[in-house]
Amino acid sequence: MIVTSNMSNAARKGKVFVDWSENDEHKTTICVYSLRVRDEATASTPVTWDEVANCLRNKQADLSKFRSDQVLARLDKRGDLFEPVEILRQKLPKKREM
Repeated sequence: MIVTSNMSNAARKGKVFVDWSENDEHKTTICVYSLRVRDEATASTPVTWDEVANCLRNKQADLSKFRSDQVLARLDKRGDLFEPVEILRQKLPKKREM
C-alpha cells in the first residue's frame, strides 16, 4: 500500500502519509508551497489526481516529492494548482452532535 496513516517514520518510508490528526483546531498544518526543513529543500506542493494515480501505478510516492526549484518550474508550466481552493465558495455542513 502506498498510503499510510501510521506515524512511525519506519512504517511510512516511501509512502504518502495522511496525517488525519492535524485536522484539529489546535494544530498547525503546513501551508501549500511551504518549504520543509530538510537537507533537500522540498516544498509542500499540490498535485493532480493523475499524478497521484501515477504514483500508485509505479508504487513510488517520491514521484510527488518536489524540490523548491521544481515547484517554481511547475508554477510556470502548470499555473497554481491550489488556486481553485482559494476561490471556491461553499457552505460547510452544520456540526453534528455525537
